[in-house]
Amino acid sequence: MLSIVALAVILTACGNQPITEHSTGFWDGVILLNFSRAIIWLAHAFGGYGMGIIVFTIIVRIIILPLMIFQTRSMRRTQEIQPQLKALQKKYSSKDQETMAKLREEQQKLYSEAGVNPVAGCLPLVVQLPILWALYQAIWRTDVLRSGHFLWLQLGARDPYIILPILAAIFTFLSSWLMMRGQAESNTMTTMMTVTTPIIIFVTALSLPSALSLYWVATNAFQVGQTLVIQNPWKIRREREEKAQAERERKRKVQKAVRRAKQSKRK
Repeated sequence: MLSIVALAVILTACGNQPITEHSTGFWDGVILLNFSRAIIWLAHAFGGYGMGIIVFTIIVRIIILPLMIFQTRSMRRTQEIQPQLKALQKKYSSKDQETMAKLREEQQKLYSEAGVNPVAGCLPLVVQLPILWALYQAIWRTDVLRSGHFLWLQLGARDPYIILPILAAIFTFLSSWLMMRGQAESNTMTTMMTVTTPIIIFVTALSLPSALSLYWVATNAFQVGQTLVIQNPWKIRREREEKAQAERERKRKVQKAVRRAKQSKRK
């Protein structure tokens, strides 16, 4: 969270001068200028500035795909150890410092044994934030992109028909809902985030340039497809049920073997 806040402060301090080939500095002259050039080149190659943004988004998502796969696997391992975590919290429920220190120690030990990094889920967000902000500034500070058109949209202005904000909210909800469906168990916080996040995205997108809303729609549509392929919730639930069934069957056989052993001793 400190990294995200620091990043926001740093990027907010950046200038608002138009991006041109004469722009200087690492942020303006390297990051924003190359983002602008890449989108314009893709726009010429794929027939429009809107298509340039969509293709650029897909390329970015493919580049960070290994990071997203890492996050997905880490989240799944975290979900699988939730029963053990709850058992530890119940065991060390006292609020005194010694007990809480013991709880943290046992939790860290469990994370280590399961190969889980509790903060791994934040890494993709930290990576995507500068990309999102760079895309926003590259479009807003590049005259040809800001004045460009795609379908009914002027990319530098808000969507007059509110179609993109609605699509952004829908795909955000689908992405969150699919991920929640794959969890071993849901909680109130997860359910609230699944419902409230699309609303926040919708309200925010109402005041954003269409180009940024288009990026958000494309990236969440990609996320939905990625989840269905890599973290298909129905496949995960089926595997979890098969694993639970196998464990029940194993316990049943053990109990049956114990009963037979006791009967043999009586004879």
